[in-house]
Amino acid sequence: QVQLVESGGGLVQAGGSLRLSCAASGRTFSSYHMGWFRQAPGKDREFVAVISRSGGNTYYADSVKGRFTISRDNAKNTMYLQMNSLKPEDTAVYYCAADRPLSTRVLQTTPHEYDYWGQGTQVTVSS
Repeated sequence: QVQLVESGGGLVQAGGSLRLSCAASGRTFSSYHMGWFRQAPGKDREFVAVISRSGGNTYYADSVKGRFTISRDNAKNTMYLQMNSLKPEDTAVYYCAADRPLSTRVLQTTPHEYDYWGQGTQVTVSS
């Protein structure tokens, strides 16, 4: 198993930036493809970005492409989400998630495909 803890959320004005972190413990972090998801009040949890085990492959939701960057440091057991040019519609609780260990599947974009989740961190973007 792997345990995940997000941090770095907060309140920011539109156009600003935040960097989220997801710290992992337990089983070898590099065993997992990792994803970021978000959930706004009254809405379903939605895909934001995903990164492969090595960090060599990434994929983004159209709504964040060009503004957000996902990365990871396997030596530090940490994944990041750099969020620039934030918009009020980016307001949500952001979650990191781990795919099943040593997955050979393509990178997944649906929440139910992920086995492990953090508790979430709130991001609020004011207009």
